[in-house]
Amino acid sequence: MSAIFANRPARRRAVTYLAFLGLSLVMMAASANPLVIDLQRGLGFAFRPVQSTLDRIGHDVSSIADAIAEIDALRTENEALRAENDRIQQQALQALETRRQNDLLTGLLQLRNGFEYRTIAAAVIARESIEVQQRITLDRGAADGVAIGNVVIGAGGALVGRVVDVRQTSSIVQLISDSASTVIGQLLTSATTGEVVGQLPNSLTMRNIDAAAVVGLGEEVVTAGIELGGGIRSPYPKGLVIGRVIDVRRDANEVVQTAFIEPAVMLDRLEFVLVILDYRGGLLEPDEQPTDCQPNQDGTIPGGEQPCIGASPTPSR
Repeated sequence: MSAIFANRPARRRAVTYLAFLGLSLVMMAASANPLVIDLQRGLGFAFRPVQSTLDRIGHDVSSIADAIAEIDALRTENEALRAENDRIQQQALQALETRRQNDLLTGLLQLRNGFEYRTIAAAVIARESIEVQQRITLDRGAADGVAIGNVVIGAGGALVGRVVDVRQTSSIVQLISDSASTVIGQLLTSATTGEVVGQLPNSLTMRNIDAAAVVGLGEEVVTAGIELGGGIRSPYPKGLVIGRVIDVRRDANEVVQTAFIEPAVMLDRLEFVLVILDYRGGLLEPDEQPTDCQPNQDGTIPGGEQPCIGASPTPSR
């Protein structure tokens, strides 16, 4: 009995094999039957549209996937091109800014080469503009030879102001537009002088001009450079451009008139300046001080004598 049960799996496999074999033979015989062949053809014809549709769907899905991949690649390429374009534009802007600064410095260096005083170029590193003050800070100081009282000029030799404070590596300049600034100016055409004072925010007023003087609009005003009396040298060299007249106010009852001056440089946009190092305003040096010597009969000064004191004419206003 146990031998029969032991052979049951083998018999089951044999039966299954014979069943599949018989089924295969039946299907092979049926496939050769004309009716079955016609049925296969009919089913193939009937399902052909479905197959075509499925093929198109598959193709469309593949095309969409390819399009998505291409769009993604184009987006990546576009972002790279945009970044490259931004970089090129930034470089172009930097090149323009560098060229502009080079032009400014070149102009100052050309002025420096033709200037009679020893100067040093400086960059503006800070601005101070409050209710009554107009000042800038330069990147040059005592270590560069800058001293209090040094005159500062801009492009074209235009007057900017004077150094009022010095540190080791920086200095502070009081602009001529500062309300505490006063410069003796001179009208270029008539040589008439007047006091040029600062007027906020960035304009100037020339006061105490002789009422008889003809002041024309657009007339240039320069530093007079005249002595203040008693051997006191002008704080500013002669001939520095201050600005031009843009308006004149005259009162019939006054003996003086007032002119309004536009500065020769834009004082609120200064970037680079020149500091004059070897001009000293105020009292002359001891060896330059006048003496009360008596000149020779022919008007010459005795040998070894310093200039004689003479009556200094009162500056016209």
